[in-house]
Amino acid sequence: MLRRIYLAVLAGGLLLANVACTKDEPPDEPVSTVAPSDHVAPSSPVGSTQTILQKTFNLKSTAAFPFEIPAHAAEPHLHGIFESFVGQGHRASDDAANIDFLIMTEQHQADFASGHESETLFSVEGSHNQAVNFDLPASLGQPVKYYLVFRNPTEGKAGRVVEANFRVDF
Repeated sequence: MLRRIYLAVLAGGLLLANVACTKDEPPDEPVSTVAPSDHVAPSSPVGSTQTILQKTFNLKSTAAFPFEIPAHAAEPHLHGIFESFVGQGHRASDDAANIDFLIMTEQHQADFASGHESETLFSVEGSHNQAVNFDLPASLGQPVKYYLVFRNPTEGKAGRVVEANFRVDF
């Protein structure tokens, strides 16, 4: 009789241990085969244009112009033109007016502004008249800040006057 009670207690303990150690499997969640970049948000800028720089300015050393690509811009395309002149006014634009043009991310520009070596997304060196067409990376779910940077390679010598017109199509 004692043996039956002992077996009943042992069987109950094993049953409780088994129930306590068994975890319920979470239900299978559907797996999305759509990449995050394939989602188009209701506030998507697709089909719009943004003017980011339309200006004539003096360039002694460096000038940086920030612009932002809004969230959900799948294929932003930067295009525009710049022309530079020596001195004031519209004189003949030739090699004496050459400048450098750079497109930088926010981190690249911070490194550049602090005097460190910096990478660029796009660059044109030694040009006084240049058309630019450049596809920027998709911005996905967050806006992304970029910079158009104009640099006078002869800092401190003859200044430049730059006419620049740039826009981004989304």
